[in-house]
Amino acid sequence: MMAGLTDIVIAVVDAIGYLGVALLVALESIFPPIPSEVVLPLAGFVAGRGEASLVGMVVAATVGSVVGSWVLYGLAAWVGPVRLHRFVARYGRWFRLTEDDLARAEAWFDRRSGSAVLLGRCVPLIRSLVSIPAGFRRMPLVRFTLYSAAGSLVWNGALVGAGALLGDRWERVGDVVGLLQAAVVLLLIAGVAYVAWRRWLRPALAARGDLPPGSPD
Repeated sequence: MMAGLTDIVIAVVDAIGYLGVALLVALESIFPPIPSEVVLPLAGFVAGRGEASLVGMVVAATVGSVVGSWVLYGLAAWVGPVRLHRFVARYGRWFRLTEDDLARAEAWFDRRSGSAVLLGRCVPLIRSLVSIPAGFRRMPLVRFTLYSAAGSLVWNGALVGAGALLGDRWERVGDVVGLLQAAVVLLLIAGVAYVAWRRWLRPALAARGDLPPGSPD
């Protein structure tokens, strides 16, 4: 599947240049399996050959990133906080999630929405997902756009620049991004495991009297 996607990316970028990069990056922001680690370094490689402007490729990619982020933001904003709270009130017990938990998460995001979007757009796997809480909280669109564009510019500039520097070896950028993605996945798994311990396992063991004295929280 990945090889097929790579072939499509190469064909699109070769055929329509800046527009192709913008379209592919927009799709990648909505549908993460489209590999930005292929699109962006390839754009840099094309620019490095003198067939396009390096700055133009970065700008095209950033425009695509912002447009894609608007789509997820808009969908989440349409759902909105009221529908989300109704969902949690009805089904949250299955996940040990209460409306108070949701309210605390919303308050946390409201306090740090700018930095969350800015940094989130620079992190593999999180890059697309960060638009969803921003939409749920209906973060001001102009503010969301500015922070999303700034974070995307850093990510796009790094990968496009790396592709230009590596030339024919541009595909090696994907190896580095793959390591970053693996690190993010491990962190997410650790976070889920910690929440599961605090929410389900530890209370269950404590209720049965099986929790060892001095066990960690």
